[in-house]
Amino acid sequence: MLNSFKIKYHKSYLLIAVFFLCFSCFETNKLEKEIDSIPIHIEIVRFDKVFGNSGMEDLEDLKSRFPVFFPKQYPDSIWKMKMNDTLTRQLFIEVIKKYPDEVKLTEDLRTLFKHIKYYYPTFKVPNIITANSDVDYKNKIFLSDQSLIVSLDNYLGSDHFFYQGIPEYISNNMKESQILSDIASICSQLFIPKIKNKTFLSQMIYYGRILYLKDIWLTKTSDAIKIGYSEEKLKWVQDYENQIWRNFIENEYLFSTNPKLIARFISLAPFSKFYLEIDNDSPGMVGRYIGWQIVRSFMDKKDASLEKLMTLSEEEIFYKSKYKPRK
Repeated sequence: MLNSFKIKYHKSYLLIAVFFLCFSCFETNKLEKEIDSIPIHIEIVRFDKVFGNSGMEDLEDLKSRFPVFFPKQYPDSIWKMKMNDTLTRQLFIEVIKKYPDEVKLTEDLRTLFKHIKYYYPTFKVPNIITANSDVDYKNKIFLSDQSLIVSLDNYLGSDHFFYQGIPEYISNNMKESQILSDIASICSQLFIPKIKNKTFLSQMIYYGRILYLKDIWLTKTSDAIKIGYSEEKLKWVQDYENQIWRNFIENEYLFSTNPKLIARFISLAPFSKFYLEIDNDSPGMVGRYIGWQIVRSFMDKKDASLEKLMTLSEEEIFYKSKYKPRK
């Protein structure tokens, strides 16, 4: 009798779970169809191609069409040297081999901008220009009031020979699959308030906001790519989430304004610095990951909204989130 009741109970529970799963999928598909119907015009201008195929006789035309790339304080001899430089030419060839056309990037950007436009209707699609930056990996993406510049030479593939000598924790993200995530990071700064106080918690929530916007903008992108981890590093931080949080609490880091905490747990780095045996196995930026989970927990609450996420203080978001790390 008791076993019969248990079987019926479990069947009922499964039916309810399946119902809510199907309903959730239906709502998600409905939302994605609505987003997909938003009209967005995308046109990518390949400055990298134009410059690579130009000679000194084309310089004045280039300066007229692309003034942002030709600061007036630089003499023409600089551009002549670049046009004739062997490494610059080789870099141009490698970029063209990797990105012979703009079809995939155009479609990816169209999808991203539709999602941004859905949540922020006032968003204006920028002019999109691709360029080469002599592998300036610290400035892979640049966004101005009107233009988005994507340096394609920073996305040739993690093991590309041009990246020899670059630390692995940096070159790991110099690949095509990271372009959209990097663009989303830059675009998110249009909507996220600047940090008003310098507490460690504020820094975590700031990056948590960025990563949450990626959740709703990049719905088909993995969490690993969103944060810039390998799948192995993502699993590590998930497995150690409870220990990381306990370390932060026990050392009273949350409301500390010690700038060293930024370098240890927020900034891009080969690993995080707990000063424990686990350091060498850890990824960098674990503070960003924890901030992300706090923001996700906040947004799971019934009365949460994107507007509140961007207007409430970092402390309010933290307390209202009732965040608890996975065990």
